[in-house]
Amino acid sequence: MQQFVASTVLPVNAAEAFEYHDRPGALERLIPPWQSVQIESNDGSLKPGSTVVMKVNLGPKSVRWVAEHTEYAPPRLFADVQRSGPFAVWEHRHKFQNDSASHCVLRDDVRYQLPLGSLGQLFGSSIARQQLERMFAYRHRVTLDDLKLANKHPSNPMSIAISGASGLVGRRLASFLTLIGHRVIRMERSLEKAADSHNAIAPWSNNEEAAKLDGVDAVIHLAGKSIAAERWTDEVKEQIRKSRVELTTKLATILASLQNPPKVFVCASATGIYGDQGDATLPESAAAGDDFLASVAQQWEASCEPAAKAGIRVCNARFGIVLDPRGGALEKMLLPAKLCGGRLGKGTQWWSWIALDDVVGGLYHAICREQVVGPINFVAPHPLTNQQFAQTLGRVLSRPALLPAPAAGLRLALGEMADALLLASTKAVPGVLQDTGYEFRFEHAQDALRYCLGIDRLESSE
Repeated sequence: MQQFVASTVLPVNAAEAFEYHDRPGALERLIPPWQSVQIESNDGSLKPGSTVVMKVNLGPKSVRWVAEHTEYAPPRLFADVQRSGPFAVWEHRHKFQNDSASHCVLRDDVRYQLPLGSLGQLFGSSIARQQLERMFAYRHRVTLDDLKLANKHPSNPMSIAISGASGLVGRRLASFLTLIGHRVIRMERSLEKAADSHNAIAPWSNNEEAAKLDGVDAVIHLAGKSIAAERWTDEVKEQIRKSRVELTTKLATILASLQNPPKVFVCASATGIYGDQGDATLPESAAAGDDFLASVAQQWEASCEPAAKAGIRVCNARFGIVLDPRGGALEKMLLPAKLCGGRLGKGTQWWSWIALDDVVGGLYHAICREQVVGPINFVAPHPLTNQQFAQTLGRVLSRPALLPAPAAGLRLALGEMADALLLASTKAVPGVLQDTGYEFRFEHAQDALRYCLGIDRLESSE
């Protein structure tokens, strides 16, 4: 039997730390983004007898992991054991011990045994230990950062409606908000989808559904057709525009008509609003561009006007390149990078990036800080040229960034999309977030990539 122990001091007492883990969605939030894990069933309880069934991909094979909770003693501990799965034995105790009135120690104590006896120990021991070090480095970091952010913005429980809650950003945002004690309402485009989702409404469907937004504290609108899913024909471009402008106009009009409207309406936008600006540094006050994406983003932000005129605080979240291996640009870049892929085109174009957890943190910051209003650049403080980004990713993956992708080839493969998404230069900076006191979890791309790709490790304290 082997033992692995991970300990971290958290900026909350044991009861608050336990509640974070005890709320729905904790498991999803704590699964590392580089791991291929599908939750097949989860009764949402930590009490003895409750079970979780996960499908875990281990190389070319998948294994079903069935875990059962065996101890539940809030706020001191809960525990689970593996009933079937990749280990011969797995026993995991989650312990919370007050270190002071405002801090506690989170201690994960895992006792495990590999299959195949001494043969499994010989060939798998170091691999298993590395995987545990990577997993708990992520779990403890995200728990610490989430609770630090919640501690910085003390708040009574809020009701927060989110569209696009199943997307890359929306799913993580909804999980985070739930774990720190808020109520999340999912906004779906149709009654059918709302009926299939927990705690969901369809405000675009009819007046009765729209009225369910009355009294919510905040609305976050993230939904819109993906701009990178398919080649841009005239039809696709019109779908992209309509999914943003028309839906947002209707939602803003609904919010303006409510007897008890939300205090804040945060609507997604994009740094694409600036277009190709070369080496110019772009704060939120910079002029907009004149290409397709810039035009859509300008219309998108303008469509929030009915809410602003009704006195609702409106924030336009201009997202840069969001870094997470489960979707978006990074997911598409990983395989080429592992094959020593390098810059795109000349590589001199500026890429304004942001870690997914800073998108989540920045959105919560925008909800909680009343002085945050209008356009907000959701980007990290240190943008990189495309060549610098490719080299940084290569370093993190221990691969040289050798093979460039010519601009002509990208245009041939992607058409107009290549210039707008890959070759345009946008050096945006996060003026509003920094000026209003947001503390970035990741200011440098290398740190963000190491975190979300599982390069960082947390060694056992035993």
